[in-house]
Amino acid sequence: MKNVMPVQKAETRVLTAHVPVPLAEKVDQLANRTERSRGWIMKQALLAWVAQEEERDRLTLEALADVDANRVIDHQTIQTWADSLDTDEPLPAPY
Repeated sequence: MKNVMPVQKAETRVLTAHVPVPLAEKVDQLANRTERSRGWIMKQALLAWVAQEEERDRLTLEALADVDANRVIDHQTIQTWADSLDTDEPLPAPY
């Protein structure tokens, strides 16, 4: 007989949120359609939202570092490029 390691469950904590009834109904419908629990659906949604916010923070910090290093394109250059997009000979994107 093999030595089988017991599966360790991750430590969890319950979070509670009040959501509008139509949103709760959509979660229930999705859970039924995918044959997943409501909790699983909520966990996936929260994981996706947290990842999105972390990426937004990372991109914001990256953009601020570019500004601090003067790696920017002035407004008039962008405006001229954007205006050219409606012409027969659009300008190349500024870098």
